[in-house]
Amino acid sequence: MLIGRLRLPAWAVDLLLAVPVAAVALAAEYVTAAGQGRAVPGHSVALLMAGALALAVITRLPLPAAVVIGTVNPLYYMLGQVDSWAASIAFPIGVIRLGATGHRAAAVTATVLFMGTIAVGESIRFELWRALSTLGGALVVLLAGEIARSNRAYLHEVQRRAAEAERTREEEGRRRATEERLRIARELHDVVAHHISLINVQAGAAAYRRDDPEGAYAALDAIKAASREALRELRTTLGVLRQVDGGPEPAAPTAPAPTLARVGELAEHTTRAGLPVDLRVEGDPVPLPAAVDLAAYRIVQEALTNALRHSGAARAAVSVAYRADGVSVRVEDDGRAAGPVAEGNGLRGMRERAAAVGGTVRAAPRAGAPGFAVQADLPLAPGAGGAGTTAG
Repeated sequence: MLIGRLRLPAWAVDLLLAVPVAAVALAAEYVTAAGQGRAVPGHSVALLMAGALALAVITRLPLPAAVVIGTVNPLYYMLGQVDSWAASIAFPIGVIRLGATGHRAAAVTATVLFMGTIAVGESIRFELWRALSTLGGALVVLLAGEIARSNRAYLHEVQRRAAEAERTREEEGRRRATEERLRIARELHDVVAHHISLINVQAGAAAYRRDDPEGAYAALDAIKAASREALRELRTTLGVLRQVDGGPEPAAPTAPAPTLARVGELAEHTTRAGLPVDLRVEGDPVPLPAAVDLAAYRIVQEALTNALRHSGAARAAVSVAYRADGVSVRVEDDGRAAGPVAEGNGLRGMRERAAAVGGTVRAAPRAGAPGFAVQADLPLAPGAGGAGTTAG
């Protein structure tokens, strides 16, 4: 287990196995020979060292090493005179090592050669109990190698799945962070662009009404109202940003998120800014999902902002149509709308808002009349239906 945690290279693990096996086998050989009053045969030492050497290269040369460890062990007992117990440890260690490293064919080869060599020896001098015990021991060693292989494969799969799960979590976290940044960018753009546009128009009007104090004061009042509304919505948006997971509950927003129920106020603010807006509502208002309600309001707000800033329109019209399966909003103006539609942050934001709830936005010059029209069709069920923007 310590070796696995250290993540040593395979050749280093082989050496860590081979050196102790060689030392123990030689020591046991000489101690056993001294106890029996015999000399250690040179061929016995050669066979013991051959088994240890095979362990030293077992993962680099699995098949040759399997041949060696499958034959030297039985040959030692067939040809030697000391019969040390330690001479048998190279075979089980080698077979288990082969199985654990995925060399199944080599492990089976070593076991088959081991049993074949034993069978040759038993054919010369047969002992039933010795033959059965040797056969059973070889099969147990082979099974232990297979168990080691399965356990190692299981651990590798667990590690792979853990790494994959971690990578998936990181990608999901990055995706959600990106989506949240885009959502916040849309909110800030819609809030700032609309109210700053109102303030800009009214400031210009006040500058040109120096001879009309009443008109200038009215423009300043409109600036005050627009700035107050901008600050309120900015505080609401920034309050969401200050939320910390696991921290204390943030203060409740000072006002609810804008919805279609407040589109009349939006029309009035735009009218006071200098662009008269006619509002028409068709059908019976129905409760809308919060995401759909906010998206519809923001699309109307951005369309009016664009009309106020870019079109030079003298008038605009907003229509809201409630249907059984959703809601449609349309904003038209009579300003300049020549040439192709260039998608800026405003149109991109409308497209993203509509797509987020499964709706569509169409933005194009009006057919047969001056001006520009934006229409959004949003379903009651967010995520249903198609999504996107078309600009003609």
